[in-house]
Amino acid sequence: MQDQHAWSGRFSEPVSELVKKYTASVDFDKRLAEFDIEGSLAHATMLNKAGVLSDDDVAAIRRGMAEVLEDIRSGRFEWSVDLEDVHMNVERRLTDKIGDAGKRLHTGRSRNDQVATDIRLWLRAQIDAIVTLIAELQTSLLDLAEQHADTVMPGFTHLQVAQPVTFGHHMLAYVEMLGRDAERMTDCRKRVNRLPLGAAALAGTTFPIDRHYTAQLLGFDDVCHNSLDAVSDRDFAIEFTAAASLVMVHLSRLSEELILWMSPRVGFIDIADRFCTGSSIMPQKKNPDVPELVRGKSGRVVGHLIALVTLMKAQPLAYNKDNQEDKEPLFDTADTLIDTLRIYADMMRGVTVKPEAMRAAVLQGFATATDLADYLVKKGVPFRDSHEVVALAVRHAESQGVDLADLELETLRQFSPLIDEEVYAVLTPEGSLAQRDHVGGTAPSQVRAQIARHRARLAG
Repeated sequence: MQDQHAWSGRFSEPVSELVKKYTASVDFDKRLAEFDIEGSLAHATMLNKAGVLSDDDVAAIRRGMAEVLEDIRSGRFEWSVDLEDVHMNVERRLTDKIGDAGKRLHTGRSRNDQVATDIRLWLRAQIDAIVTLIAELQTSLLDLAEQHADTVMPGFTHLQVAQPVTFGHHMLAYVEMLGRDAERMTDCRKRVNRLPLGAAALAGTTFPIDRHYTAQLLGFDDVCHNSLDAVSDRDFAIEFTAAASLVMVHLSRLSEELILWMSPRVGFIDIADRFCTGSSIMPQKKNPDVPELVRGKSGRVVGHLIALVTLMKAQPLAYNKDNQEDKEPLFDTADTLIDTLRIYADMMRGVTVKPEAMRAAVLQGFATATDLADYLVKKGVPFRDSHEVVALAVRHAESQGVDLADLELETLRQFSPLIDEEVYAVLTPEGSLAQRDHVGGTAPSQVRAQIARHRARLAG
């Protein structure tokens, strides 16, 4: 009915059913209900402190909101498209329960600053959950890295065998990426955690409100200092989605590696059956569906980032109905990221490493060639000259179908008389690893030191 709308007195005919359906947001923004109630209770408390709402009104609002919250949590709450959004649905139910006190609650605010507050409250909680889940995934990766701090594997550039690393060192690369992701989320939270409430529709309010008190009640660090910006700004949502996109990109990279490593042609790892599926026609298949989906869902999240940027790029100040379109991509971004982090932490605990296959791959790619070049440099040969010497040695070994370490000393000395018996200590994968014993290097001792540093940080 027409009189259900907060603004119906201005219009001479009711909104068409098609327009109601097209403009209503309640189907997706109802998930903000608990945060809407939290913000409303703080607003009522502040209005009472300012002398705008009586003690009796605030007591009734608190009692009524408790009942509304229980109705929502129990599933008894009936959402109405006629009431457009979560805010009007909650306000109407409150008014039905407590009468005029419910109508007074909206004093000194607008749905514009109300929804901006709700989104920030919701997103703040999502960020906190995401940071916790990132730490859980890092712990899973650290556990795997610790088990394989000495496990030799090929490091790649251009997907070609480059130099030996350890599997633990490789896992720590993703721990580092996720650490930066957590930092970005934490930094983004600072800009999310500013209170728009009190900006009202766009210009503030004539009532004697205390925005800093409301911010204190809701745990905000500060208020938004310009009312126009407060109701129309969504850059905090864009920033979050950008940070989320980077997390998904990092997990997509790891997914690509897991998929490659699990292929029988590579055979570096296996993923537990509970994260894989079979084929409807090929009984031998074991498909890494989870990492494949993560790789795909990264595009979904990046797409939401582009959608939000595009949504905001041409909007004049202040609030526009376009902004209603911010919620679905934002909600789906958080949902996708949280689900992905949760399943990834579990999946990495189900990864089985195959050290023999990894070591065999190292020996197939002349991975210690750079070590031989460095060896000659330490003997006084200019690096560019040593590079050429080793390239010739590699070509010879390749023609013989052997690794550099398999060449006899006399053969190696044909390429440089400076090569001695001690060279074999650097031509093995283990010897190569041991020499890279510096901060950030792949020596097992450094891998263990990095693991300890990360564990201390996560524990703190």
